[in-house]
Amino acid sequence: MSTVKTVTKNTLALMITSVVSKAFAFITLILLARYLGSENYGKLAFAMALTSFFTVIADFGLSSLIVREVAREKEKAGLYLGTFSVFKVLLAVVVFLALVLISHFGGYEYNTKFLILIFGIYTILLSYSTFFISFFRAFERMEYETLIRSVEKILLLVLTVVLIYLNKQFMYFAVPYLISSAIAVILALFFVVNKVSKPRFLSDKEFLVETMRESLPFALTSIFVIVYFKTDTVMLSFMVGDTAVGIYNAAHNLIDGLIFLIPYPLSMALYPIMSKYAINSIEKLRKVYIYGFLASLLLGLAGVLFVLSFREKIILLVYGDEYIEAGKVLTVLVWTFLVICVSTISSTLLNAVNKQRIVTIGTAIGASLNVVFNYLLIPKYSYVGAAYATLITESVGFGIYLGFIIKFLKNPS
Repeated sequence: MSTVKTVTKNTLALMITSVVSKAFAFITLILLARYLGSENYGKLAFAMALTSFFTVIADFGLSSLIVREVAREKEKAGLYLGTFSVFKVLLAVVVFLALVLISHFGGYEYNTKFLILIFGIYTILLSYSTFFISFFRAFERMEYETLIRSVEKILLLVLTVVLIYLNKQFMYFAVPYLISSAIAVILALFFVVNKVSKPRFLSDKEFLVETMRESLPFALTSIFVIVYFKTDTVMLSFMVGDTAVGIYNAAHNLIDGLIFLIPYPLSMALYPIMSKYAINSIEKLRKVYIYGFLASLLLGLAGVLFVLSFREKIILLVYGDEYIEAGKVLTVLVWTFLVICVSTISSTLLNAVNKQRIVTIGTAIGASLNVVFNYLLIPKYSYVGAAYATLITESVGFGIYLGFIIKFLKNPS
């Protein structure tokens, strides 16, 4: 299959994955927001945001590293699968113990403690399913990801609807996330073992240490990415309250849907292709990047124009009158979406050419600025201030990426 056909097939598969999974996840969030109200929905969003910080420990950048390395040397897939499936158990134990301590000593009420622990387990399961799915991406078999994520999100929606029908309290709505993610892990493991490679185990300390060293920049980047997207929620909860968190996340959910619909599938489909061209054809690599950049930019602009034209109608239709203030947040965050469109394809190129440290530096600077601007803007402007903080930091990160990319493409040595 030609490169163009491969990219098209995988982009289509990932777009289907994003559309289906995000559609069902989006409907789930709408139902939750409408049923729970802004305050209780804010509590749920806070628990998810807090536990998401531990995704970094649970995954440690291994998923991103495996896509790159296995795309280059597919014969090593079984070695990575077996060795690091076992190693991730240790990471999972560390994550769970840390969350137990946080929930116990954090001074939270019982319901919040329960949410933190349940979403903590969900975080661990999510890291495993992402780990297994990374092998499908490396082998350019994205159709399995489409199936797994679709089943997961459909199940999440069904279980959420059942709980709403039973009129359950807000803390019970963490359980569907736990069950659906467990099913996703089982499906992903089944398909990766039967369709990609049988696990092989290597008790080689040098191999383990070297792999973890290579994955560290990916892990650090993930930390800063989470700070980009989740620190605002946590800081809003502490500085303003759960109602503000609910309003802010209502708008953020809409932007997240656009992100996973447009720049995410395109970048993930191009990542293995870029990784191969980084070794043997800089000229082809340049063409692939320009194609991805222009496609991301044009699609991003279309998204901005649509949201700005119908933002109030979108909020009222999706969430109802209680969330009308989310329109102010959406007006700012939609420009963040445009920046993310071109930033995502740019960071993908840097990762493909082993320049992930540049991504780490850019996201580190942006994440640090994000905390500072949230601290300065939230007390006065609440959720709108948090939205501006995100826009500023994303723009800084993209500027750093683009500067290094221009330099690299002119002189790749």
